Amino acid sequence: MYALFKKEIVNFLSSLIGIMVIVVFLLITGLFLWVFQSDFNLFDYGFANLDSLFIIAPWVFLFLVPAVTMRSFAEENRTGTIEMLLTKPLTDWQIIIAKFLAGVCLMLLALLPTFIYYYTVYMLAMPVGNIDSGGIMGSYIGLFLLSSAFVAIGIFCSSVTSNQILAFILSVFLCGFLYIGFEFIYSLSLFGRIDLFIMQLGMSAHYSSLSRGVIDTRDLLYFLSVMALFLSFTKLTLASRKW
Repeated sequence: MYALFKKEIVNFLSSLIGIMVIVVFLLITGLFLWVFQSDFNLFDYGFANLDSLFIIAPWVFLFLVPAVTMRSFAEENRTGTIEMLLTKPLTDWQIIIAKFLAGVCLMLLALLPTFIYYYTVYMLAMPVGNIDSGGIMGSYIGLFLLSSAFVAIGIFCSSVTSNQILAFILSVFLCGFLYIGFEFIYSLSLFGRIDLFIMQLGMSAHYSSLSRGVIDTRDLLYFLSVMALFLSFTKLTLASRKW
């Protein structure tokens, strides 16, 4: 399993897509936070916090994560190497977890350089250090869990097709629906008393909760459940090839 995990990491970092994901993420967030004149610009905002980063980042990951995961199984299916992989002395779960952890590590590598933003805001605050560090750390945890959930969804979408473009589109749709779809349904007030429950089914509500700096077990369980659910779907997809 470790060998497969290492192979996936090397493939990510040696391919154009892996490097571009990190560069594009840092470029987009950096431009919006420090260069472009907008509501997201930290200098124009006038307050020492990183709220802008945690508003922009999920939308960037919504497209970048599917771009990373679209080839995880789709390429294997297209080239036929999935059959060879399944004959290796690895269980389906070991294959899935190795690919999942490789994707998560890439997202972590994309997030780590943004701590420079935190340090910069920390130093720019008046007085120095007068920022909500707890809220920022909670937001980082929420963003990491959100991106990890996107990875699990993307891997599932890649497992059901041999077409990378189709896997990308399906992944963007599912991630987008789970992130903001339930917020939209909730806003329509169609379900009366259970409207709040409908909102809680979406990722956005739990991500926002973590961004307040309070690590609630319910939010952690929600994201872990989403990951487990879609990884289980991937397992069923791989198992179906043996039926």
